Amino acid sequence: MKAMLMAAGLGTRLGKITESIPKVLVDINGKSLLRLAVERCASSGFGDIIINVHHFADMVEEEIGKLRKNGFNITISDERDLLLETGGGLFNARKFFDRDPFLLYNADTITDLDLSSLYNYHLEKKGLATLAVRNRQGKRYLLVNNEGLLRGWCNKETGERIVAGEEEESLSEIAFSGIHIIEPEIFGYMASGIYTMTALYLQLASSHRIFTFRDDSGYWVNVGTPEDIEEARRILR
Repeated sequence: MKAMLMAAGLGTRLGKITESIPKVLVDINGKSLLRLAVERCASSGFGDIIINVHHFADMVEEEIGKLRKNGFNITISDERDLLLETGGGLFNARKFFDRDPFLLYNADTITDLDLSSLYNYHLEKKGLATLAVRNRQGKRYLLVNNEGLLRGWCNKETGERIVAGEEEESLSEIAFSGIHIIEPEIFGYMASGIYTMTALYLQLASSHRIFTFRDDSGYWVNVGTPEDIEEARRILR
């Protein structure tokens, strides 16, 4: 099965740390974030992986070279000239994928989410995409209905709220985990450019079934701040 790891981000919230290395090469108890993500995906059957590169691309490619020597099957999607965000980055790599559903995974995520269960749930629901979600504190939330279908998005800090289609009576707020299973059909609704997958999903949610898969068990850390690095090291120690 195929997967794309999003590894091109600037990691600006990490301050001085990412002035000399890309975020995905931050060390977590002797392993880079990128290595941990590759091992996580491959161990769940997603052994054919493409990784996008931008910030300190040469350093990331050097790490990919080490991973290849360890037996991992990795392709590179080069975004050196322009950082494309998650949506534009995925579309740029579209030729890598075949006719089967694939995994899209943020490489700065530390989690023990059962990726096989997420994949099987997606196959069962037969939607365009399935997004892993979790009940956790944050500023931005997906809005879902009682079936777990995506219906909107909100930012609690700014008050911004987007609803796909008509406002439903009961929408729940749930946090996105940065992990998706997606049908290749989605490329027919995409174009080149700089945009996020969340923005694309919100455009499609009124006419397509985009499910959420909730799992509050285990651990989940998005390594965005120095404090998150220490939390990830503590969890995996």
